[in-house]
Amino acid sequence: MTVAIAAGGTGGHLYPAVALAKEFLRHDSLTRILFIGTKRGLEAKVLAHEGFELALITANPVMGKGLLAVLKGVASVPIGVWQSLALFRRVGVNLVIGVGGYTSPAVLVAAALWRIPRVILEPNAYPGMANKVVAPLAQRIFLAFDSAARSFDRHKVVVTGTPIRRELVAQEDGTEPLFPHSPPRLLIFGGSQGARAINDAVLEGMPFLIKQVPDVEITHQTGELDYQRVKEGYERLGVRAKVAPFLYDMPTILRTADLVVARAGAMTIAELMASGKPAILIPLPTAIYDHQMKNAQVMEAGGGAVVLPQAELTGFRLSELIVHLLSNPERLRGMGAKSRAMRRIDAGEVIVRECYGLVREVSNGHGAL
Repeated sequence: MTVAIAAGGTGGHLYPAVALAKEFLRHDSLTRILFIGTKRGLEAKVLAHEGFELALITANPVMGKGLLAVLKGVASVPIGVWQSLALFRRVGVNLVIGVGGYTSPAVLVAAALWRIPRVILEPNAYPGMANKVVAPLAQRIFLAFDSAARSFDRHKVVVTGTPIRRELVAQEDGTEPLFPHSPPRLLIFGGSQGARAINDAVLEGMPFLIKQVPDVEITHQTGELDYQRVKEGYERLGVRAKVAPFLYDMPTILRTADLVVARAGAMTIAELMASGKPAILIPLPTAIYDHQMKNAQVMEAGGGAVVLPQAELTGFRLSELIVHLLSNPERLRGMGAKSRAMRRIDAGEVIVRECYGLVREVSNGHGAL
């Protein structure tokens, strides 16, 4: 079977798709996985690292853009549809999966025109515009959160959770060191592109943090654009830290962290829960529909996280909160247990099973196209 996955732009769209692709291969190693994306997103770099094939089409973002960019984005859709149809003619695709973002609409429209079985995956607590637009074309709609169901046809919806990389939960045999570690391990990241506001607050509050917890081990993903500045900031403060523009081996690093400071993208929330990690979440305030705040509130309500709105973010406030949690191992363990209790680690398996069922229905003439 050949599965085409439209996903890209950011890690929030890409990594659930990568996890799902790996689940298809686990089910059948002969499955061909073809990602469809653009030159402008994160996909070329990440998919090359993961070893997946990438086909490029023309697509441009629309949401949150000015009039000229919106017109450019809308105008790119028919071009992307034509390119996707040409790709489908060339490659015998059996299933198309859209994971939201500006690549998905053209690919899903083309799949409908070519009468290929098609599904969408919505990883956020509040659905994005791309998935809501193409939902009438989808035959199955997989959701990470039940709260998103009101935006879709209930007859198509299956609430599965977000597909996650199995490496995040691979070691559960008691061989991991006791949690929390000594010295404590702090992981800071602002999503695949980094977050300057978080980077600023961390550097501003670092003197207080190091004074209170001098042996803390810090790993900090900065994003490409802010890497050099943050690295030099740590050096000026005389603080040793592992600073990187991007963390490819997030499962290993996340699994061994004691506390995580992060944005609240859907994939971040899913992976924090999967690995049972306590977190300080700083939702991106400019996220469309404020979906990151909604994601964060789900985790906070379950007891696995503390939400710190960016409007209240200062260096001292962030460092004070980090110190308070790192100095309270029982609180960390309790938050970690509550985080783990909310996880869904079978999402990829459920989605793959549903997808095979859909393909069989269509091939037998029982599924509407």
